[in-house]
Amino acid sequence: MKAFYAEEQKSHDPKAFLSSGAPQPNPEKPERVERLLAGARSAGLTIERPKNHGLGPIAAVHTPEYLDFLEHIFARWQRIEGASAEVIPNIHPIARNGSYPASAVGQAGYHMADTACPISAETWNSALWSAWSAVEAAEAVMAGAPSAYALCRPPGHHAFADVAGGFCFINNSAVAAQVLRKNASRVAILDVDLHHGNGTQGIFYARPDVLTVSLHADPVRFYPFFWGHADERGEGAGLGYNLNLPLARKSGDAAFLEALATAFWRIHAFAPEALVVALGLDAFEGDPFGGLSVTTPGFSRIGEAIAGLGLPTVIVQEGGYLCDALGDNLTAFLTGFGGKQR
Repeated sequence: MKAFYAEEQKSHDPKAFLSSGAPQPNPEKPERVERLLAGARSAGLTIERPKNHGLGPIAAVHTPEYLDFLEHIFARWQRIEGASAEVIPNIHPIARNGSYPASAVGQAGYHMADTACPISAETWNSALWSAWSAVEAAEAVMAGAPSAYALCRPPGHHAFADVAGGFCFINNSAVAAQVLRKNASRVAILDVDLHHGNGTQGIFYARPDVLTVSLHADPVRFYPFFWGHADERGEGAGLGYNLNLPLARKSGDAAFLEALATAFWRIHAFAPEALVVALGLDAFEGDPFGGLSVTTPGFSRIGEAIAGLGLPTVIVQEGGYLCDALGDNLTAFLTGFGGKQR
């Protein structure tokens, strides 16, 4: 299996975020890349550099207003007297269907869902190369590869069409799915991250051509709180094309695999021609976020089960934070996936 990653993705280095109202060191650190690269290589993957694919594949799922904001907001923020070193919002609209503010402060609140996605001078370029890694993996699968892995960092599944959030700026899984739609009439996205893929859900919520399925810790008391509940089924033409499978906190391998079997029934009924796996490794029992209790062998079983679907598959890296087993968990998933795929 090929893997795609660009060194520019390490440049984004957020310093802090607010957790329960208190400033904490940001866990989405560049060091994650080294652990994940080691895990991919241990699974026998060859790491390749993606090409610059321009804004086209990204603009297919994000608004031009939002992309203009991401590209220019840091420079604009620096012109504000006394502004923070990174762009962090301090105000949010209670509704987003009204006027659009002209000020940098107002636009930051409009386009950033929370304080977990600070923007620095390097963020835009890192996010572009992260998305281009997903594009390259999708194109490899369209060219005939049975699967490909995109080491996307910063991650993407909390990013909506015009909102950043939860360490995410460009929705890499959505970008990959939209690229696959060039050849595939129907694409499924299976999100196995600890946290609900609320941005991915939002992008495709009214569309019947992309099925979104997410397994995650129950958001009733867990981020992202406002999305990821079982009664969210889609809207308009997309009604019935979204499935959320919230899991009780500390659920382990057995509960996760049981929910995965339910996800497979829905994916089978949708009959997709390609699959995107939004791969979060933060469901691990030793992950710093501590929401679920999947084991390292459990990730191997998850990978093997997903490979059993027999679909052309793009694996897009989402969460998974610094712990001793981070690389081993990726190796386990990829080895399990590749073993079954063969």
